Parts: sequence; structure tokens; C-alpha cells
Amino acid sequence: MAELNFNPGDQVKLRLAMDELEGTVLENFDSSFVLLKLKSGYNIGIPKENILGSKIIRKFKEEDIDPEVPPLKSGSKSIGLIITGGTIASKLDSRTGGVRPLVNPAELARFYPELFSKVNVKKVVVPFMIFSEAMNSEHWVTLAKTTKEMLDDPEIQGVIITHGTDTLHYTAAALSFFLRGLTKPVVLTYSQKSVDRASSDAHLNLQCAAQMATSDAAEVMLVGHASTNDDFCYALRGTKVRKLHSSRRDAFKPVNITALAKVYPDRIEFLSSYKKKNTGKTELDVSFSDKVALVKFYPGQDPSILDFYALKYKGIIIEAAGLGHLPPSDAGNSWIPSLKKHIRNGLVVCVAAQTIFGRVDPYVYSTGRELLDAGVIFLEDMLAETALVKLGWVLGHYGWKKNVKEKMLENFSEELNDRLTL
Repeated sequence: MAELNFNPGDQVKLRLAMDELEGTVLENFDSSFVLLKLKSGYNIGIPKENILGSKIIRKFKEEDIDPEVPPLKSGSKSIGLIITGGTIASKLDSRTGGVRPLVNPAELARFYPELFSKVNVKKVVVPFMIFSEAMNSEHWVTLAKTTKEMLDDPEIQGVIITHGTDTLHYTAAALSFFLRGLTKPVVLTYSQKSVDRASSDAHLNLQCAAQMATSDAAEVMLVGHASTNDDFCYALRGTKVRKLHSSRRDAFKPVNITALAKVYPDRIEFLSSYKKKNTGKTELDVSFSDKVALVKFYPGQDPSILDFYALKYKGIIIEAAGLGHLPPSDAGNSWIPSLKKHIRNGLVVCVAAQTIFGRVDPYVYSTGRELLDAGVIFLEDMLAETALVKLGWVLGHYGWKKNVKEKMLENFSEELNDRLTL
């Protein structure tokens, strides 16, 4: 067996009996194997006894990182950057084969030079680093407060928030309700692949996010790839967007509405009307109740599930079938008696379309009219995820429950759309 003098993170070439392999050595807790990340991205374990020779191509060296933000450029617009985690704020760790957070401003500038050459990143804040699937309403509140502080800085034209993709549309909805009377752009963006991968979508997404963050659109927006190509992004309204693919670059799509804009690295083509920047002051309204739930109806579902939710929650959003249907009074598993009982006892029950696109309507079939008579609130074309966030926000306000139907159907942040365009 050859003497092996390399360490995790080193790029090496290993000579075997019938082959040569080149890759990066990864940390490995089994001392009898060498774990190698190949150029293809796959990892392979090689018994040390099979390695006849080795050559170090490049030693691993932790880069010296300047802790200061790159100097501001005269004449360029300034933004605030909030980093919360996710793939867009991660890079490959050469020693472990996994990823590590990318939060240092100078390191960000090294990986995303296009962003720092386009705008002045006046302030970088990392309120937390977390996988988006682990977020809760406390993170939304913290993020809204951090965003508000940046918006109040007169030198900052807009805010970019980097975020994981899994629950990004929930956060976009929350900020849309929490930031009232928005005066500047708030842009959430993401990547499906980390920046150190050749096919990363992070570069275009951040460049387009910078375009929108320095535009005159005072909206909460999600900006990301419009297609699988690297040509332009869409800017999507925070309350009318959903993740519709688990891994594609263009995972997020507008629902029941057209995109706000097509965004290129060097220009914006607005596609629909938007609220414009103004000299007012954004107000923070983070009242929220976590006692809300999202329930998906399925055939044969036992209506006694409502008994469980009525014990623990103030309100529920039901993703109902079709136009907002649940089993009627003449069905063997009718939901009507249970709904009437719990709504009478104070449970707020709303329905949204599990079809995602389209709207619920209680007036087409008798089933819908029965649910309406029972006290169910039909949420028109509101997305179920947006509805969940809105219901928590509405019920978090003292005194609003007595007018909950009116509040849920009040169009606070363009979450309702009279005319479906998609």
C-alpha cells in the first residue's frame, strides 16, 4: 500500500491497478477507505490497500477573507441584503463534500461579483441561518423587523432577501401582510443549485433581484428563473406565487395572475400594474396567531378530523375539492353537521382550491351552498398557503375575529384577483 500524505480538501490523482482517479478528498471516519469526490460530482470510496500511488494536484487552503464589505461605488444605487440560509447562501465545503454557509460580505462578493458590480451592497444582515422548512412565524416576524429597519434607511433603495426554496412562498406571503404601506422594493430570491456548480441559477437570480430592488416597484416580490434557460427571470407578486416543481430552476410560477415583470440582468419589462415607490414610511404589523392549520381534503376523509382541530386551533384552511366542495348532507360521511357544530362554537373555517389554479365558488352546486349556509368562508382565488398566513395574521389582531369573514375577503396585499389571467 502506497504512503498517502494528502488531507481532506486536497485535490489529488490516485493510481489504482487498472485506472487513475482524480478528485477531491473528503473527510471520512473510516480510516480504511479514502472518500473521493469525482469531477462528475459523485462520491466514491476506495480501500486504501487498492491505492498504488498518489499525487497532490492542489493543496486545500482556507482563503483569507476580508471581513469588510467591498467599498461603495460613487453613483451606484444601494441595497440592503438579508441572508437567511438556503442553497443560494451556500458553497461546497471541499473537506466534507457538503455545503457550508456563505455569509461573509467579501466572500459573497467573490462568488457574486455581478451583484456587487451592479449595486452597492450597503448593509448585509444575517438574522438567522436556517433551512426554510424549519422556519416558523417567529422567523417571519424577525425577518419583517429586519427588513423594516433597512427600508427606513434613506440611502437604501430596496432590499434583497436570500432564502431557501421549500417555504419561500409562505415567507413572501407573510412579508406581504406584515409590511403595510410598503415604500420600497422587497425582493426575495433563491437558487436551486449552489453557486460553485457550473449550472447554478444563483447568478442570474441575484442580478435580476438587484434590478427589481433598485426599481420603482414598491412590492414584495419573488424573483427567479422564468424558464430552464439562463436568459431572464420573472418578478412575481408575493401573495400570488407558489413553488410548483421540486428541483427545476423555474420552480416558482404565478397563480391566477400574470407576472409583474420580465427581468433581465440589464433591464426590466413590466407586464402588469404595480405600486410605486413613495416617500412615506412602511409600517410594521406583525400581529400573528399560530393557532391556524392547513387541511387537505381527500375522498373518504372522516369529518371527525375537525374535532381534533377544534380542540387546538382557532381557524383552519381546507383545501377543498373542485369549486370548494366537501361531502354534503346526503353523503354517508357528510361534513355538514360537524362543520356547523364547530363553526357555531367559534372555529373559523375557510376553503381554498386544492386545484391551485382557478377559484372556489359556492353558488354552482348545492354542495357549495350547504357549506356557505354552515358558515364556511369561500376564499375566491386565494392560494391555500397565502390563506393560511393571512388567517394567522387576521386572527392575531385583537377584535378582528368578530369580522373575520370581511377581513379574510378584504384585499390587503393583492391576494385576491377579480379577473383570473392564468
